Amino acid sequence: MRLGIDLGGTKIEIIALTDEGVEVFRQRINTPQNDYAQTVSAIVHLVQQAKQELRQKLLNSDCSIGIGIPGGISLKTGLVKNANSVCLIGQPLKDDLEQHLGQTVRINNDANCMTVSEATDGAAAGNEVVFGVILGTGTGGGIAIGQRVITGVNAIAGEWGHNPMPWRSKEDGQPLDCYCGKQDCIETFLSGPAMLRRFLQSGGIADSPPEIVAQARAGNQQAEQFMAKYEGWLARGLGSIINVLDPDVIVLAGGLSNIERLYQNVPLHWQDYVFSDQVSTQLVKARYGDSSGVRGAAWLWPA
Repeated sequence: MRLGIDLGGTKIEIIALTDEGVEVFRQRINTPQNDYAQTVSAIVHLVQQAKQELRQKLLNSDCSIGIGIPGGISLKTGLVKNANSVCLIGQPLKDDLEQHLGQTVRINNDANCMTVSEATDGAAAGNEVVFGVILGTGTGGGIAIGQRVITGVNAIAGEWGHNPMPWRSKEDGQPLDCYCGKQDCIETFLSGPAMLRRFLQSGGIADSPPEIVAQARAGNQQAEQFMAKYEGWLARGLGSIINVLDPDVIVLAGGLSNIERLYQNVPLHWQDYVFSDQVSTQLVKARYGDSSGVRGAAWLWPA
């Protein structure tokens, strides 16, 4: 039996899966805001609750525990780094949880968890090399090979979003600062906030990315032209990934993954940037949506 936990900025979700991937328990609570100690306590309580529920169902409560977080564990210090939930940064989350729970836990980036979930029994099941992308508030990425997550020697494998947008031209607009301290990162083009910001800079009027998509669907030429430009940016970013990793499948998750036109249009463009006479990589939508992260956390432990 496996327990997976998705620690997000607004919610903490836990799931129990059998070794065959069958869900037998799920619970979701609000994340304590800006309180590390309460966050640890909430996770411990959820694990205890899940194990009690499994015992009541006469199921095996001797579970492995995997946790996805919006950041990573520094291989140098063992502390949390690069986390959107800032109260986690610099904290010994793995050590604290293992002390409270009395067992080893595995912690990985939430995009990595999504990717391994989709590679194991999701939209990319049966494929050897999978690249996963969360297009939302940021542009997280992850790599799974043989259904195993690849973390990397620096614990940043798959973090494509903080590379510069490739094949940049004047038509792409003015450079934008990224929160990482650099300019023109892929994230400043493709994240949800960046998409809206660039549309507004182009003279468009909208309150959210879905509104831009709706305007384009309704025949607004400015919105349609912008969406075509966005698809070109995504094709460039993913084209550079194909040139390096050559994945069988690229899986999109996050809010912007619900833009259905991406799956038809982006592959039409990325041929222009991939160093091959044929591109067989598939672009697919995550099967499990916002549940991919919590399922992938459970799959951090191999059978």
